[in-house]
Amino acid sequence: MLIAALALAAYASYRLIEPYLGPIVMAFIISLLYYPLHTRVERKLPTHPNAAAMLSCTLLTVIIVIPVLVVFTSIIQQGSTFSKESYQWLTSGGAKEVLSHPVTVKALALIEEYSPFEPLDAQAILQKVAAAASKFGAQLLNISARLLGDATNFVLSFMLMLFVLFFLLRDHKKMVTALRHVIPLSRSQEDAVLSEVEQVAKSAVLGSFLTALAQGFAGGFAMWIAGFPGLFWGSMMAFASFIPVVGTALIWLPAALYLLLVGQWQWSLFLVGWGVIVVGSIDNFLRPLLMQGNSGMNTLLIFLSILGGLHLFGLIGLIYGPVIFAVTLVLFKLYEVEFHDFLAHQDKH
Repeated sequence: MLIAALALAAYASYRLIEPYLGPIVMAFIISLLYYPLHTRVERKLPTHPNAAAMLSCTLLTVIIVIPVLVVFTSIIQQGSTFSKESYQWLTSGGAKEVLSHPVTVKALALIEEYSPFEPLDAQAILQKVAAAASKFGAQLLNISARLLGDATNFVLSFMLMLFVLFFLLRDHKKMVTALRHVIPLSRSQEDAVLSEVEQVAKSAVLGSFLTALAQGFAGGFAMWIAGFPGLFWGSMMAFASFIPVVGTALIWLPAALYLLLVGQWQWSLFLVGWGVIVVGSIDNFLRPLLMQGNSGMNTLLIFLSILGGLHLFGLIGLIYGPVIFAVTLVLFKLYEVEFHDFLAHQDKH
């Protein structure tokens, strides 16, 4: 009865914090990454744990918020300029010129000849583009309102994350001790599970976000050289890198097609080559290298855990997926150790 009541209470508690699970998990991950630096702050203030934790949170806020605000402001500025230029291009007949291009005409003819679907009507496409252009102003207002709401949610989530982080940093040792006390495992088993969770959580964050930053920087540099707003499209590539399989190709491939259709085939070829060789290499080599870290997961398991995590949990699944797989693998290893004699006996018979 006690175990059943405990399980029910734990489930009820989980439902209470479920809406805020994202900021709580991020606070936990950041505390793991930031704790070595926090220990240095603690040495300077050994008798003031509250002041040390508050100072660490303040430093972290300055490190994160100021660069994010500067970059975000530049992204909004470039995005607004690009949106206005795109609107002018659409209303001045740019889409009609692209659809009437010989390459586009041949491509549409091939699609119409071999595609099992209904043929594409260039005039219908133009009408839809014109309708979208006419609604562009109203859509901009809706997008601005949505961005404002998202920014508000981000600020609230960030404040909650800082609040949780304060206690995680201040009471880190007490929490670890209490967790070890209630987990019904031996000390070596606890060390194995906690160490694997820590390593995989760090690897998941570093692998995903450092890869996104590297791809965004490399892709934005190439887009800037090709004549596009580099910071804006580099940021879009960084977000697109979280999407499995297609990733940054969602950004640089349409840009390369546009350059080809407007006659700048040299820059189009440059973007394709840069996207495949440079940006693609970052995703294929840097992400598995960083995400594997010191964990025992191979590249296939990492890929499947990311794919499943994104599908089930959204962006935070980049962390949840690898951690769930890692804990499962550790538990299997513990099972093999605990039941070694039984498994060996089974193998012989």
